[in-house]
Amino acid sequence: MYLQLHLLTSYPPSNLNRDDMGRPKAATMGGAPRLRVSSQSLKRAWRTSAIFQEHLDGALSTRTRRMAGEVLTRLTAQGVEEKVATASAEAIGKALYGKVDPKEKFQAGQLAFIGPAERAAVDALVAEVVKTGKAVDEKTALGVVKEAHQGADIALFGRMLAARPHFNVEAAVDVAHAITVHKAVIEDDFFTAVDDLQTRAEEDDAGSGAGFMGETGFGAGLYYLYLCINRRLLVENLGGDEALADTAVRALAEAAAKVGPGGKRTSFGSHAYALVVLAERGPMLPRSLSTAFLKPVGGTDMLPTATAALLTTAESMDRAYGATAEDRYLLDVAGGGGSLAGLIGFLGGEAGNRTPAPAAA
Repeated sequence: MYLQLHLLTSYPPSNLNRDDMGRPKAATMGGAPRLRVSSQSLKRAWRTSAIFQEHLDGALSTRTRRMAGEVLTRLTAQGVEEKVATASAEAIGKALYGKVDPKEKFQAGQLAFIGPAERAAVDALVAEVVKTGKAVDEKTALGVVKEAHQGADIALFGRMLAARPHFNVEAAVDVAHAITVHKAVIEDDFFTAVDDLQTRAEEDDAGSGAGFMGETGFGAGLYYLYLCINRRLLVENLGGDEALADTAVRALAEAAAKVGPGGKRTSFGSHAYALVVLAERGPMLPRSLSTAFLKPVGGTDMLPTATAALLTTAESMDRAYGATAEDRYLLDVAGGGGSLAGLIGFLGGEAGNRTPAPAAA
């Protein structure tokens, strides 16, 4: 069973996701420049959101390369002999990452998701070392690497441990880069900051009242976002825990509709909810509906035009390939149809509110 979500979300002037120059990320599609938000940025925003914390508390992992360093700090703070603490931290670090650098506070060369079961195992080893005063041996340290069944975010977004491939997890969710449905350009905001202690005489001498001047890039747009959940793989990743899988799907759907990246949020106030969410379910092979926007949407009333293009493309796919979904649900804020509660109920198995177009004969 595939669960697919297609979202349209409008952001005012903002810089949600920056490139290496600090400017909004961009792409060219259909021969037109677009603003873009990377899937990595979106997934981190969702995973660290209050929504995930509320629904999946106790089932979330920690993404870090500093676990061994944390172990060393905890052991030394509790009076463990330096040699024992160092040996234990290195053993645990090697078990989790394959390799850590003692010269860099035992940091690993890669970030990795450490699941709740693994953190609990590390905590237990730390307590044992504090109690016995003996360093962790290699065989015992390897026991901290666990199957990721308790890590809901690992089950959703996957994990790669280069030194422990047996514990890799294939992501159950595919997330596309969000892209504006229309032509969009990056603009520049010139700004100044005033030094409160600067005197009027100093202002006159300098010829300006600004204590600092700078500029930052920004852009505004209506974004299309697509994500696909392989529910069977999600349940498998969670060791068969259907209830946790359903909770993870609900959390992901709500976060995708309500949460965006926080880049320069305090400067732009870029909080936004999705205005349209089209949800689909069925065993058919998934497909994005980004082709609805190969031709940039134009005009001054883009939302209804983009919504119509999205739904028309879904129906056209049905006519060409046969039904591409068994059922659909539409949340349309401007059109007054659907609700978040209805959307989440649909993803959990309730009936949709939009029938797929008839398949071609």
